[in-house]
Amino acid sequence: MSRISVRGFAVASATAVTTVGAVVGVASGSDHGTGQVEATAANTTLLADIPAGQNVQEQAALLTQQADTQSDAADTVAKKDAEEAARKQAAEDATAKKEAADAAAKKEAEEKAAKEAKERDDASGITSRSASRDGDFPVKGSYSVAEIQAIARQIVPADQFQCFSNIVNNESGWDYTASNPSSGAYGLVQSLPGSKMASAGADWRTNPATQIKWGLSYMNESYHSPCGAWSFWQANQWY
Repeated sequence: MSRISVRGFAVASATAVTTVGAVVGVASGSDHGTGQVEATAANTTLLADIPAGQNVQEQAALLTQQADTQSDAADTVAKKDAEEAARKQAAEDATAKKEAADAAAKKEAEEKAAKEAKERDDASGITSRSASRDGDFPVKGSYSVAEIQAIARQIVPADQFQCFSNIVNNESGWDYTASNPSSGAYGLVQSLPGSKMASAGADWRTNPATQIKWGLSYMNESYHSPCGAWSFWQANQWY
């Protein structure tokens, strides 16, 4: 039995039908059919050798089967390529996500460290100011007005100092030993009686810092602030 070589069968089923028609022509001995097969099969791969005279339906079925096989193989390759591309993309996405998370964590840590440093600095500043306001001042035998005012500036808040100073100017003229013989008021802020200032320190008679601390506390408790006390004083000439 002679065999007919059929080349150039395309994967698509439509091409398979065209090729089957060509095979039929060859089987019937038509030269024109042979030429058609050769023309269709140009630059393609050999699919199969089909026995001459084989039933046309069987030939068509065989060619279709071969076309389906090649199509399935192509689909498998395409599927594998798509899966590989998806795997690579997923790996790239995971890397990018991790880098973003690391960057965010680093930024959060830096911001937290900066915040904690600022809080420490602020706390240190508050402690330093508190130490100046509430700490002990060197005790001297006598104090000048300038020295007493310098102490007051360390104890009294800056935005309240002028009001505090106005009251002291009018009450004692910054004389920490000033005494009112008729009322018994004593000191910078003319505490009445002077012994009230003992709550701020036993040295209330001789230490202007003790008198200033007591005077500031009194103004805050009675008038909410030295400026509140000064407003009252202006209206009543006492506080």
